[in-house]
Amino acid sequence: MSRLTIIVAATLTNGIGQNSRLPWRLPKEMAYFARITNNAPDGTMNAVIMGRNTWESIPYKFRPLPKRANIVISSNKHYELMPPDAPTPPAPVYLHSNLDTALDRLSHSEWMESPIHRSFVIGGASLYRDTLALPPSSGRFVDRVLLTRILSPAFEDCDVYMPDFLDTTGDGKWRRASHEELQEWAGFEVPEGVQEENNIKYEFQMWVR
Repeated sequence: MSRLTIIVAATLTNGIGQNSRLPWRLPKEMAYFARITNNAPDGTMNAVIMGRNTWESIPYKFRPLPKRANIVISSNKHYELMPPDAPTPPAPVYLHSNLDTALDRLSHSEWMESPIHRSFVIGGASLYRDTLALPPSSGRFVDRVLLTRILSPAFEDCDVYMPDFLDTTGDGKWRRASHEELQEWAGFEVPEGVQEENNIKYEFQMWVR
């Protein structure tokens, strides 16, 4: 199975949410998210792995995220991803009751509609924590974090935080990749340096181990 990539926008104190939604509105940053999670060679697709709350935070008309295999993790095995009368979804979507079975699916190409190129963990906080805790010795672990670092304002009212992966102990130390490495991995031109949108300053970063 391919290794996992976390993709997240977080403040300097790792705030990622407020009142079950994003605290900011950054259309260009969302376009980056869409492009990088969509970009896969012909005949393959990427997977996006998320918890139920993240799934429900996606506007209904955009569920499932198109052109990607959507894997939703919920402890409720009977959780209804799509209403019974919903039209055929534009992308495959799978429900799993835990992370282990979700990763098992990704390990078996015959269980997927298309071969998986890359697997992205897109939230929420508990799934970031659980995937960051996967040991490198297992062969399926997070080896890359695509971090949109929100530099200002501070968004002090955040009520959801991701783990500080740079402060974690254990196997492997994190290194910030160069912008050239980020662009090469992404496969397209990524804006460099501090960006500003709706009076919010942020920067695209990539961390690897």
